[in-house]
Amino acid sequence: MKLIVKLLVGIVAGILIGLVIPEFIVEIVVTFKDLFGQFLGFTIPLIIIFYIASGIASFGKHSGKMLGITGGLAYASTILAGTLAFIVALFVIPMLVGNGGASAEEASGFDPIFELTIDPITGVMTALVLAFVFGIGITRVESPTLRSFFDEGKEIIERLIWKVIIPILPFYIASIFAELAADGTVFDTLQAFGLVLVMAIAIHWVWLVVLYIVAGSLTGKNPFSLLKTMLPAYFTGLGTMSSAATIPITVRSSKNNGVSDGVADSAVPLCATIHLAGSTITLVMCSVAVMVLSDGMSLPTFGMMIPFILMLGIIMIAAPGVPGGAVMAALGLLSTMLGFDETALGLMIALYMAQDSFGTATNVTGDGAIAMMVDKIIGAKSEDPAA
Repeated sequence: MKLIVKLLVGIVAGILIGLVIPEFIVEIVVTFKDLFGQFLGFTIPLIIIFYIASGIASFGKHSGKMLGITGGLAYASTILAGTLAFIVALFVIPMLVGNGGASAEEASGFDPIFELTIDPITGVMTALVLAFVFGIGITRVESPTLRSFFDEGKEIIERLIWKVIIPILPFYIASIFAELAADGTVFDTLQAFGLVLVMAIAIHWVWLVVLYIVAGSLTGKNPFSLLKTMLPAYFTGLGTMSSAATIPITVRSSKNNGVSDGVADSAVPLCATIHLAGSTITLVMCSVAVMVLSDGMSLPTFGMMIPFILMLGIIMIAAPGVPGGAVMAALGLLSTMLGFDETALGLMIALYMAQDSFGTATNVTGDGAIAMMVDKIIGAKSEDPAA
């Protein structure tokens, strides 16, 4: 919550700076924005490589059936949630915000004083494949050396995020909004994004209802009673903004819904790592909003967004443990698959962080529904003599 307050202060400060300071100061601000944006781009492949490889390696060889069923359901939930969000966004956002107001691309009339290129060590797709190769490989060869390398690398990147990126992030957001204010587009941007955030939260609840209707149908229980039992997990996720920190409450609420101890104790922590339907809903809706608002970008098509959503479901494995992890992990996909520039990426960070707690709350509440489905499927297989 302190980070959100700092980001909000950064937005306000940036707007004030952009409205009152002379142009040459704005150019200094833009220079800082570009330099930090380059550094942020440099860290993206490192986040993907170390977080995903370490996360996959932590699964180990055990509970193969549990991992397969839980992973399949979690991925399906994430992809279907993102697809629902895209369909709603595609038809509703253009009507709400139009396509001629604020622009993530228009705020480019100020040139930096100087430019410095910081190339990432590899591309996003290469980093993703590399992470899966080593993550799965570690589980097969059981190499403690490689496991330690990626675990310690993850710790280094996590400290880089906490000690460097997060403290600077409010200033980065301030620089983006200072440029928007100086360019005269900031208030239209804020109004449009406020509407998008309300829509995202509404779709969060629609998807939770869908998940619990499915879980209730499988178990023969009232889906709304099941959802009510999970509310402690929802509000805990809302306050902690951490799926990991909410695991004990999610496990307890799942058990109160009748999930067996073994499944609840295994499926819920796993879902905290791989099931981020709420985060995906917000990322998809916000990305569509940025594209609609940008004069230099066309309205997204199914052919453009469906591959993005499919990749988003995979790359979300890198999200847990990273502050604002979903958007940090998705930055590479936004730039390579959707063509976002630094300003658009900065807007995505600010917009996502503003609702991070609601996305997390949706993620953990959905974990309870996934756990119920896994429990029912595994129980049915155990009762089937042919299983």
